[in-house]
Amino acid sequence: MAKDKSYSCSACGNVTRKWAGQCESCQAWNTIHEDKALSSGPKKNSLGSMRGSTIPLTDLATAEAEPPRTQAGVAELDRVLGGGLVKASALLVGGDPGIGKSTLLLQAAARFARNGLKVIYISGEESRAQVQMRARRLGLTESPVQLASETNLRDILTTLDANKPDLAIIDSIQTMWADNVDSAPGSVSQVRSSAHELTTFAKRNGMSVIMVGHVTKEGAIAGPRVVEHMVDTVLYFEGERGHQFRILRAVKNRFGPADEIGVFEMTGKGLAEVKNPSALFLSERGEPAPGSVVFAGIEGTRTVLCEIQALVAPSPHSQPRRSVVGWDGGRLAMILAVLESRCEVPFAGLDVYLNVAGGLRIQEPAADLAVAAALVSAREDAALPKEAVIFGEISLSGALRPVSQTENRLKEAQKLGFTSAIMPQQSKKFAAAGLETRQMPDLAGFVTKVFGER
Repeated sequence: MAKDKSYSCSACGNVTRKWAGQCESCQAWNTIHEDKALSSGPKKNSLGSMRGSTIPLTDLATAEAEPPRTQAGVAELDRVLGGGLVKASALLVGGDPGIGKSTLLLQAAARFARNGLKVIYISGEESRAQVQMRARRLGLTESPVQLASETNLRDILTTLDANKPDLAIIDSIQTMWADNVDSAPGSVSQVRSSAHELTTFAKRNGMSVIMVGHVTKEGAIAGPRVVEHMVDTVLYFEGERGHQFRILRAVKNRFGPADEIGVFEMTGKGLAEVKNPSALFLSERGEPAPGSVVFAGIEGTRTVLCEIQALVAPSPHSQPRRSVVGWDGGRLAMILAVLESRCEVPFAGLDVYLNVAGGLRIQEPAADLAVAAALVSAREDAALPKEAVIFGEISLSGALRPVSQTENRLKEAQKLGFTSAIMPQQSKKFAAAGLETRQMPDLAGFVTKVFGER
């Protein structure tokens, strides 16, 4: 019986059963190639059969030892990893160009090497001299990290097999070239094949591997989505180039909590960890101004206070502008609709700008009430009290819904010197020393009580 063949487009990754001159998905010509793997298939046994080996099975009650971890000694990095680097794990780190991915991983490689791991750093984008120059600037030249500059995947796997490292860092997966895949480096086929080979090699040899991934203009890691399914952990390195803050966020972690964040500050000597992100994000906040609100959010297992800023101005265009930085644009449209329909606060003919200060990206719906407060504050030109924090989720009916970890939010606000908190009405009462809580049943009541009758 003939073996089924699989073909894929090197431009878009579309998989087909037969070859064609033009891809039916992206309409590109001469991009369909047969998929092949570096790994060899099943071997025939002594009887000439293709039958494989029996797999050992266990039940759910079988106690397996937890995988060993190695801590880097950087609290923010270890927090995001779930307590340290797990042996024989595969990690994917993505981020915008120039955000500091290579700097972070070179510093991490040096830390792990000092803690006893054998580390190999392979760069496909820079020469060894360029990486050594960065190491001198960061003061890492004394760290026992082995360095190479190569893009040929077969040579890299052979080198790793000969040296048996505990950790290999590949910078980046888009530059790797598998010589059996007929497409250019960075294509969907090359990225998928390279990631698969590196991940399976790491699992088979008990080695951890960290791969750097480029991102698209939409912010997702470039290449097929299957790469994120292959690896154990996916980390995104976020931040704005105009700010010194950098956020390392775990969006997937098989060995720890997802959505955990680590906060770093970019300095002249590399990335420095920030132990109190809330104080840092609020450090440049001045006197109360219209449109400025402090939000108490939860990122992973930690509470982070940040400033949400809004600006509302008359629009000279027939279609008012809605601009958002650090939050979901679709959710902003929903908040504006609820304010107009349930609270009779019109925004027609007004440009709306929303920004999360410090380069932080907020994803939880608990920021709804803080965003609404900032919008109304900017529109009414009325500043909120400087010592107040706000959080709560808004429903389409205009009701305010309780959010999780309310007590942790209040404790963090009290620790930073805030004296009042505005939040949804809840059945449980929370008491924090020196902190007054104002519970609101719905958005209309909040607008009336805080900003007065219009």
